[in-house]
Amino acid sequence: MSTNHPSSLELYTQAAERSSNAVIASYSTSFGVATKLLAPEIRQHVRNIYALVRVADEIVDGAAAEARVGGGNVEPSVALDQLEAEIYKTLRSRFSTNLVVHAFAKTANETGFARGIIEPFFASMRMDLWPRKHSPESFNKYVYGSAEVVGLMCLHAFIKESDFSSEDYKQIVKSARALGAAFQKVNFLRDLSADFEKLGRSYFPDVNPASFNEEQKAALLADIREDLKTSSLALKFLPVSSRKAVSAAQMLFTELANRIEKTPAEQMLRARISVPNPIKLLIVVKALIGVVPK
Repeated sequence: MSTNHPSSLELYTQAAERSSNAVIASYSTSFGVATKLLAPEIRQHVRNIYALVRVADEIVDGAAAEARVGGGNVEPSVALDQLEAEIYKTLRSRFSTNLVVHAFAKTANETGFARGIIEPFFASMRMDLWPRKHSPESFNKYVYGSAEVVGLMCLHAFIKESDFSSEDYKQIVKSARALGAAFQKVNFLRDLSADFEKLGRSYFPDVNPASFNEEQKAALLADIREDLKTSSLALKFLPVSSRKAVSAAQMLFTELANRIEKTPAEQMLRARISVPNPIKLLIVVKALIGVVPK
């Protein structure tokens, strides 16, 4: 009796995807839990996307800088260029010695997203290489590249075998971008102090973290809630598992927004807002039984 064994490339790809899974397990409990609601193939694609995004983020925010402090000869801008170039090469060759890139390229090729939505991501990452304050125009460009295109990458995984009318597809794309934007803006609020004091960044235009006030917080939350509302309009178009996972993520970030709203503005400069694990679990259970954001 013969047994079909995986090819060498299949084994290598499996190892690459396990590497991506390890990245998400190490860095994001909330996102990791939400992905568990996805169908297995979609789940792996989303994890492959997240892992690449996380590696790029560590180049501009964390590990690369610490390596330099420790005497390492690493230049973040060069490392980012090399990572991007390796992705484009791997999209063509379908093999990389960088396991996270290998898994990401597999997802890109199988779900159909290409250089057109990868380039804006790296453009936004480059904005983080040096301290800066954003104008409304640069802020919108940054959010598009750092978050909205990630939503579009995940969307390709969610609906790769689906067929929609032109109008429905426009709404789905608009909602995916809005969801990514909402997540990013919530995280900007959560990291308001750390971004400013440790990294020299002030993402929100005309907002000085040192004098952050209730009026500014209310305006930012209103914008976030509008994004979340827009994102929910596409839920009905998504496959069941994707709908549950996206619903869980939307409810989690709505809960974060609610907690930010209840936190005095001055306290946000001293503590990072989070959702307790029991509440996260309740949100996942709600999504699992079909509850959708209101």
